[in-house]
Amino acid sequence: MNSKIECVVVETGPQPTGCVVWLHGLGADGYDFVPIVKELEQMGLPNTRFVFPHAPKIPVSINGGYVMRAWYDIKNVDLQRQEDEGGIRQSQATIEQLIEDQIALGFKPEQIVLAGFSQGGAITYQLGLRTRHKLAGLIALSTYLPCENTLDAELNPINLGIPLLAAHGEQDNIVLMERGEKAVKLLQSKGVDVQWHIYPMAHSVCGEEVVEIANFLKRVL
Repeated sequence: MNSKIECVVVETGPQPTGCVVWLHGLGADGYDFVPIVKELEQMGLPNTRFVFPHAPKIPVSINGGYVMRAWYDIKNVDLQRQEDEGGIRQSQATIEQLIEDQIALGFKPEQIVLAGFSQGGAITYQLGLRTRHKLAGLIALSTYLPCENTLDAELNPINLGIPLLAAHGEQDNIVLMERGEKAVKLLQSKGVDVQWHIYPMAHSVCGEEVVEIANFLKRVL
């Protein structure tokens, strides 16, 4: 069964040896992070397939019910109160199927990195720590840990050793840095191999961070 989700696919060369599934943030789409591929390529990344899925269009409560691309609904500025657990789990299942599609195309789980920014990063945490596959690594940018109360019961022990790059902006007023830091500390306490970076920026991605992402991808792929 193929996942029904639409994606933008970019390959940096023939016969890619690694695959990165990259999830955008609230209100963006799969094209949002396409420009980063060129930068990563210039930093010596091996031939890699990048898959940028588009989140479905749903009404988002915090934006007055306005319909936009979102991995799940956000009802509260607190992010973790009144959590849309159903929506989070639905996106988790959709992206799990997308990873199965990449495996069916010939990539081994240990050749696949799951990455995400903001809401996409929350789904990266949600799926990457629970999936039955041991992936090559996880990248969680400017994000937080959703469904925290079920993590102990659902964490797959094979994912405890997975390399994880987490990064956040000190001036982030959308997802407060404290949220990101809390997630990292919790995961480190469980034995997850987290590399944590903070940057003097808002809710965005900076050049220094892209260099770190390139280094991480070269290491795990």
